[in-house]
Amino acid sequence: MISKLSSRFKAGVVAACAAALGVAALVAAPLIPTASAAGATGPAANLPSCGFWAPDVTAPARSVTPWTKPLQTAGAVNFSTRQAAPTITSTMANGQVTITVAPVANAVAYKVWRDGVTIGYISYWGQTTPLTVTDTTPCASSYYDVIAMYDTNNNDASYGQLSVPYWLNNDGSISPGTGSVAPGTTLSNFMVTSYDNLGPTATGFNAQIGVCATDPRYIPWGTYFTVPDYGTCMAGDLGTWIQGNIVDIWLPSGQASDWGVQKRNLTVIANPYGGTPQPPTSSGPTTSSSGGNTSTSPGGPSSSSPTKTTPSSSTPSSTPSSKPSSTASSTSSPSPSASGTCATAWNASTSYNNGQVVSYSGHNYTATWYSAGAVPNASTSWAVWKDSGACH
Repeated sequence: MISKLSSRFKAGVVAACAAALGVAALVAAPLIPTASAAGATGPAANLPSCGFWAPDVTAPARSVTPWTKPLQTAGAVNFSTRQAAPTITSTMANGQVTITVAPVANAVAYKVWRDGVTIGYISYWGQTTPLTVTDTTPCASSYYDVIAMYDTNNNDASYGQLSVPYWLNNDGSISPGTGSVAPGTTLSNFMVTSYDNLGPTATGFNAQIGVCATDPRYIPWGTYFTVPDYGTCMAGDLGTWIQGNIVDIWLPSGQASDWGVQKRNLTVIANPYGGTPQPPTSSGPTTSSSGGNTSTSPGGPSSSSPTKTTPSSSTPSSTPSSKPSSTASSTSSPSPSASGTCATAWNASTSYNNGQVVSYSGHNYTATWYSAGAVPNASTSWAVWKDSGACH
């Protein structure tokens, strides 16, 4: 029976059995989720496996190096003082999953990801309730995250809490928490690298001690876990070299390069702040208020935005985890000429990064953020595509 379950569900079963025996579960590096079990039925039962968000990037081989222990212990970053995350539901038709967001008070927009890939932004401008966004390329055993934005500045203070993962069921619906690796599970022999990039992470929160980059297919965003000799991480970022059983811990410049490349057994823990409470609902935006309270790390240093330093060139994980690298795109899009020549046509199955240009419905559009499947002229894509004018 267990052999027919996806890797995420296997981990949960192993952890549950271990808990019953009074021992900690030890799980080898999770496998990339595969398609649903043989014999499963429903519109999502035969979807393809989820690929890495930057399919054209191959992480270099790295080996364990000498290291110096960090000067501080990372405490569990606390986002519980921010506005609670909205809830989401879904339906599936014609091979596409439509996500509906339950509006929350004071929010002006929402952002939805699937396994760390931006599905789209949802705003009240140009769309009446229900507020929806469509994943045109869903995949098996995936999950969706949502976050509310309280202004359109796209910085740390714009965001509320990140939701718990909502896992895709075979019938096309989504359920919070289903398939998550259970607290107490040990993820064995993970490579642990480090980075010191400043600014926003992929989830929008500031880079800081206690927020770490993971492959979202392996350790879902929002998961808390401990790293020996570092402290506590919350998965809230990604990076082009962070593929599979690798995590990238954030350290101040200098300490990051001193960490080097290590191997550690990670332990998944429960959210120490009790998870995401149910938010108040709203039928539409009211007066905008900031969703960004400064995060604090109990028992450790402040987790507000770190002081700007010069990144160390010797940091083992040199690719930024804050925003996907432009090298991660599956295709390259030429810039339009001054005469208004149309760029390469937008493709629903292609991932795009900041600065790339595509054409759609007689207009050129410039990407302002990483996205996949976000239709350029859709009302939900206002924050990932900018209309660059008519073309021919």
